[in-house]
Amino acid sequence: MNSLTPTSATHYPAAPASQAAESHTLSVIVDNEPGVLARVIGLFSGRGYNIESLTVSETEHERHLSRITIVTTGTPMVIEQIKNQLDRQVPVHRVVDMTVNGPSIQRELAMVKVRGKGDHRVEALRLADAFRARVIDASIESFVFEITGATDKIDQFVNLMIPIGLVEVSRTGVVAIARGPEGM
Repeated sequence: MNSLTPTSATHYPAAPASQAAESHTLSVIVDNEPGVLARVIGLFSGRGYNIESLTVSETEHERHLSRITIVTTGTPMVIEQIKNQLDRQVPVHRVVDMTVNGPSIQRELAMVKVRGKGDHRVEALRLADAFRARVIDASIESFVFEITGATDKIDQFVNLMIPIGLVEVSRTGVVAIARGPEGM
């Protein structure tokens, strides 16, 4: 490599072609106590891993447990490393890779504000109906739509609203649950 060749921005060596980066959804059961989320997020930031989506909420009040759902991207080796490092964290009870652990359902909620009059207003309502988005606020000049679904469905809806008059988007992040009768 000569001195004019740009260097990689990452600390990790380039993955072989067979090790392409892929998106994974991880569900992590943790103690519901102060600082746990900061430690989990610190693991990602300290190693240069990106978080594409993050949701967290208490799921078992009596046992004081929360569920963190993280969408991240990496090679299979990096994903395995992330899972192993998460599993070693003290307040972590269980780490499940929803992407490989069998069939799962993944959804996201978004609120989408669109400004428009006349034909743009009619088109926004027509598209909202096609995507099964609900109007949760309306004025003479704007709408706020609520849409729930897979991330790519929400992305598509948002992209269609850009030329109509997209003002703002607020998203929850991905939540996931395994199909079938068994729990995590």
